[in-house]
Amino acid sequence: MTLGQGFAQAVVSWQQQHGRRALPWQNTRDPYRVWLSEIMLQQTQVVTVLGYYSRFLEHFPDVGALAAAPEDAVLALWSGLGYYSRARNLHKAAQRVVLKHGGKFPDTAAQLAQLPGVGRSTAAAIAAFCFDERVPILDANVRRVLTRFLAFEHDLARPANERALWALAAEMVPQAASDMPAYTQGMMDLGASVCTSRRPSCGTCPLAMACAARRSGNVEQFPVRSRKVLRKQESWWLLVLRDASGRIWLQRRPAPGIWAGLYCTPVFADEMALRAHAARWGAAEIENMVPFRHALTHRELVLHPVRLGLFEGRCTAQEAEGAWFTPEEWPVLGLPAPVRILLENGA
Repeated sequence: MTLGQGFAQAVVSWQQQHGRRALPWQNTRDPYRVWLSEIMLQQTQVVTVLGYYSRFLEHFPDVGALAAAPEDAVLALWSGLGYYSRARNLHKAAQRVVLKHGGKFPDTAAQLAQLPGVGRSTAAAIAAFCFDERVPILDANVRRVLTRFLAFEHDLARPANERALWALAAEMVPQAASDMPAYTQGMMDLGASVCTSRRPSCGTCPLAMACAARRSGNVEQFPVRSRKVLRKQESWWLLVLRDASGRIWLQRRPAPGIWAGLYCTPVFADEMALRAHAARWGAAEIENMVPFRHALTHRELVLHPVRLGLFEGRCTAQEAEGAWFTPEEWPVLGLPAPVRILLENGA
């Protein structure tokens, strides 16, 4: 038995006894449901995805329903989940599946990877779970398991080393195609619950006896990646315009950029620019609200909401890209999470 075969069998056996098997997107061969879960789980924890996943399926039970929906409806259901390009690509991919594939998902990882927003690892997960294709995944959890097991000490910030790890991952998959769903889920589960980034539970790991990193005593130094994400801080000033009837003025954010395609209050780089703009509206009152922070992957936003009450709502040429929305209309709009919270709290 080769190292790869022993590795795969250990993962499959462990998953069948100890892995997760009750998540709502498991125990299905429906590529639509698996694809939806995989996209939602990118950069997002399972506990957060659970509620979004069920609500999404209630509104869009199949790929045809999603393809036919307006983009705003998709973004509204995604609001708060973050990384909104995922939602826009999800919508585009659904439309492509309907128009180019007759409503049926392609059955190979290579074809799936051609869909918008579906990278190599996501495509492989769908192909493995739904079609038993013998292809490896390499998301963050799986990358950690493999680099530790193999003591892969090369810097993954270099594309050549990433390609080398992909090649090794391909050697580790089971020989039996029927084992691919359990193996793929097992690799995900091991990384999520046992081979964690800090304080891994090596004593309960089915791979511990053959793990090179454990033998070296340096488990937490893997994976090796030299580049660090530096989060830049920015201050945004939000003009919350409310007319006499309680409507809020919202504008669609430009693309590309943060919150692209979502509805948002007008945004300014500083208070001076905001107040200069506010002077055009004929305000009844203006009030600085309490600033708050909102963390993104590469940026930390310091948001400064300023409330402006108007005697009578009106749209000028400068504001032609926006519109007034009532509180009853907010739930069906794609709003960034902090803006939705701001409005729901009575801004």
